[in-house]
Amino acid sequence: MTDGRILIADDHPLTWEGLSLAARAALPGAAIVPAASVADAVAALEGRSAFRLVLLDFQLPDAHGFSGMLKLQHIRPTVPICVVTAHQDSTLVEAARALGAAGFIPKSLALDAIAAILRHILAGGTHFPATAPAANAIAAARERLDDLSPAQRAVLIAMADGRANKQIAFDLQIGEATVKAHLTAIFRKLGVTNRSQALLAVQPLIQAGSGVPDR
Repeated sequence: MTDGRILIADDHPLTWEGLSLAARAALPGAAIVPAASVADAVAALEGRSAFRLVLLDFQLPDAHGFSGMLKLQHIRPTVPICVVTAHQDSTLVEAARALGAAGFIPKSLALDAIAAILRHILAGGTHFPATAPAANAIAAARERLDDLSPAQRAVLIAMADGRANKQIAFDLQIGEATVKAHLTAIFRKLGVTNRSQALLAVQPLIQAGSGVPDR
């Protein structure tokens, strides 16, 4: 009998193996479920199995910025998601925090340090590296997102990818009327009247990391 499942979404075999060792050290007896893409992670989370934690590589091949994390949040909003990345800067850290990640872990950390962080997160805590004060644009965008639900954030990031309401509904497996209702709520909470204004209001967060070079 295991103590739960941990989903590790990383497409680099050596990195995945290292993260799995850290995860097993943090939660002895855990079942480690692999995923090499956001699509794989979505499929795993949509199954019947319960998960204690998700470790999500920021640069999976089918992710754009934080879109992968927001998709997973929409499916399992109560499962903590920890972003792991080889690229650490204050913009990424603050964006991850603002969008509801449970933690942000640089891949350069030693495995025992990663395990200690995972234990803390599994116990209900959060972990973000110390950074310089967030840039004004990031801080302002973070404040604007505070009132958005995970479902509304998922619709917002889908909209940022240029998808029409019908495609958003299909991708998020919700009705088109629900998408329209979420958009109405998003516009009201952000104090805007249309899509373009909504995207401008949160652009610093949605685009965070989009210019990060490939590994």
